Amino acid sequence: MNRKFYLIVTAGGQGTRMGASVPKQFLTIKGKSILHATISVFTNTFPDVKVVTVLPEEHIPYWKKYCLENNFTVPQIIVKGGFTRFHSVKAALEKVPDGAIVAIHDGVRPFVSADLLRSMRARMESGCRSLIPVTPVTDTLKVLSKNKEGELELVPGAKADRSVIYGVQTPQFFLSEDIKAAYNTAYDTSFTDDSSVAQAKEIPLSFCLGERYNIKITTKEDLIFADLSLEASSGRNS
Repeated sequence: MNRKFYLIVTAGGQGTRMGASVPKQFLTIKGKSILHATISVFTNTFPDVKVVTVLPEEHIPYWKKYCLENNFTVPQIIVKGGFTRFHSVKAALEKVPDGAIVAIHDGVRPFVSADLLRSMRARMESGCRSLIPVTPVTDTLKVLSKNKEGELELVPGAKADRSVIYGVQTPQFFLSEDIKAAYNTAYDTSFTDDSSVAQAKEIPLSFCLGERYNIKITTKEDLIFADLSLEASSGRNS
C-alpha cells in the first residue's frame, strides 16, 4: 500500500479545567509547549508526515508566534476549531485527500512512543482499515448513580466486568476515505472519539494495545505528573 500519511492534531479546546491564562496545549514542560512536544513525536518518527493542526481561532496568532520564536519550522496546515471536537476533526479532514492514512491525535498527549507509532502505521499499510490503541482497565469497577441528595450509591444488580473493559487512547488511525465518509453525518452526543464516529458508519475497527503513560494532560495534577515523568526520563538517559 502506497499512501501518503497525514496527522490531525486536535488542539482546539480551551482547557478551562487547568485554570491557566492560556489553553493547556500551550503550557510548557521543560521549556517546550505540550503541543510542540506532541507534534514533534510524529515529525521525528515520520519525516514524510503532513501535519494538520486544529486550534482555537483566537489563539492561531499565538501559535504562529510561538513557532517562529522557538524555531519550530515544521510545515502545518492550520484549521480553526469547531464547536465540538467532532466539528473540529470534520473541518480538519477537509484538508486530507482520499487515498491517505490519517492519524488523529489529541494535542495534549505528548508521551506516545515512536515504537507504537511505527507499529500502528505498519499495520495500516498492511491492510487495516482502522487501528485504535486501548489499555486494559485494572481498577475494580462499581456501577453507581446519584440519589436525590446527590450522593453516590450502588445500582442494584448492576455489575461491571473489568476483564472486558478497555480505555481508548489516541492516535487513532484510519483510511482517509473511510473516516471522511464517517464524518459526513450529523453530530451526535454519542460521538466521544473518532472510533465512535467510525463505528456508527460500520467501519471495521481493529485494536492494539496502547501505552500506560500515553496520558492526556487535562488537569494540574496531570501537568505535574508529566513534568516529573520528563525529569525521570532525562535522569535515566543522562
